[in-house]
Amino acid sequence: MSARIFLRQSATTRVAAFAPVQALSDTTVDHFRQHFFRPGLPVIFPRGQFADLPALKNWFRPKDGELHGSSELILDRSHILGHDEIMVPLELTSSGDNFQRFRAPLSMFVEWSQQATSSRTTDRLYLAQASLSDLPQRLKNDFPAPTYVVNTGKNDIYDTNLWIGLAPTYTPLHRDPNPNLFVQLAGTKTVRLFEPTVGADIFTRVQEEANTNNSAAFRGDEMMKGRERELLENEVWGGRPCGSATNRALGYEVQLGPGDGLFIPKGWWHSIKGVGEGITGSS
Repeated sequence: MSARIFLRQSATTRVAAFAPVQALSDTTVDHFRQHFFRPGLPVIFPRGQFADLPALKNWFRPKDGELHGSSELILDRSHILGHDEIMVPLELTSSGDNFQRFRAPLSMFVEWSQQATSSRTTDRLYLAQASLSDLPQRLKNDFPAPTYVVNTGKNDIYDTNLWIGLAPTYTPLHRDPNPNLFVQLAGTKTVRLFEPTVGADIFTRVQEEANTNNSAAFRGDEMMKGRERELLENEVWGGRPCGSATNRALGYEVQLGPGDGLFIPKGWWHSIKGVGEGITGSS
């Protein structure tokens, strides 16, 4: 069972600190089920565990035609775009704290991402929470369900979502209604996690300070701009203390590269940032 790490901190020196997520030492499904899935504890799979997922090589290719993995990646337009028009959810973040969400053709996003990689624009389009069920079968085939998903529980996959954009990307602190196997496809992302009671304490404190009462289970507009976003980001990623004076449990942090996977249990709070440069993708 995962060891939970705590540090003693005085009331005047409570500083945010993050312990590493435990690594899965025994990769059998039975071990994962017994020690992490059933007790609801996060774990990172061995590095590159999901590197053979077809999407890693089919959706992304090296810019300027270099060997895969040796240069900045871009979306592979020839593979992703076909004769069918695919509508996807997009988020636009621009200067001045402007944020809007809309649906548009996947082709528009692919073209933008290739142009933006060269121009280094500060505006950001993010393919956020695009359901795999909305894609044609030829693209669904790039995302076969991992063995851990098929064999660990009841084989009832709630949904598979895609997240693709140019770093930096940001997902605010929230919790999911189901267990989540998070797989990094391209680029690098940093994930910070909190146990259910600790995350709830942080979220409640932010809601009270921002004078809001929004859901924690969804990526709401209020989380992506304005006062609530500022407070949430500062609590999780800034220098403010994590947890309350009576609950000093630490958060956990892990950085994921292509082919890496992280199990996020139901009820665990997490926030995710795409770091570095170039395209970043996950499912």
